[in-house]
Amino acid sequence: MFLEVSTTEDVDRYMEIIRTSAALAHDWIAAFRGDPVELLRELKYSPVGRHPIEDRPLNLVEQINQTWTYAVALEATRKLIELHPDAGGFKVAPGAHMSIPLDIMSVEEGLVGAETFATVHPRNNGKLVSDRTKLSSRPELHRYVFFASPAFPTTERLFAFEIAQVQVWSIAV
Repeated sequence: MFLEVSTTEDVDRYMEIIRTSAALAHDWIAAFRGDPVELLRELKYSPVGRHPIEDRPLNLVEQINQTWTYAVALEATRKLIELHPDAGGFKVAPGAHMSIPLDIMSVEEGLVGAETFATVHPRNNGKLVSDRTKLSSRPELHRYVFFASPAFPTTERLFAFEIAQVQVWSIAV
């Protein structure tokens, strides 16, 4: 499954769904009364959270991870709409388990491809290197890696991180 995103209004609509899911998690945590270790157990193991986009339960740790996966991909798509209004919109499917080869692909086949991730720092876990390597051999005319990190709090192109015509951008989320 992938999200179809053609306009910034589409991005806003999906971000509002994410906020609604986050509000449910917030309310559950605020209502929790009990042992702090039991709270952490519930957060990790119990399906007390919600998927940020789909209407299904998740544990809250996974909800946190999925929330930032989707938020980064959607905000990256917002930037791509600005950069490539001729792309015909975008298919957005962040995460390795999704249905398209890249996290974001233009509807106009072969025009735009992007990978996205959220991290404490983009050099952690080799994700930036891995994504740049993956994209460097892709056929899309325009290739990108987008990441969100507190170490890079603004949306900007990071020329120092680029290789082989793969643009690297930080995304403010």
